[in-house]
Amino acid sequence: MIRVQWKKTKDNIVAITFLGHAMYDDYGKDIVCAGVSSILITTVNAILKLESDTIKVTTLKDKVIFEVLKVTKINQKLILNMLEMLKEVEENYPKNITIREDEKNE
Repeated sequence: MIRVQWKKTKDNIVAITFLGHAMYDDYGKDIVCAGVSSILITTVNAILKLESDTIKVTTLKDKVIFEVLKVTKINQKLILNMLEMLKEVEENYPKNITIREDEKNE
């Protein structure tokens, strides 16, 4: 299962962690992983094109850490849009992806 956990401070999203594999199908054939990857990559590319110094993305083996270095109206709108698209994937594939706010928010 893909676990997406986002962290918020006050009214701004400051970090999102993507962990795991959807297990909908084999690696390379998994439509849930492909959808989540497309949503993430499209959002990251849009933010980097508009405001390259406002985010940092770290990719590990089965984990992606998306950090907001500088909160702006543009990156927050794009991040909220990304979370809404991910929630739509979760509605259709609840056994393969979960999206939750980090309960340890400051």
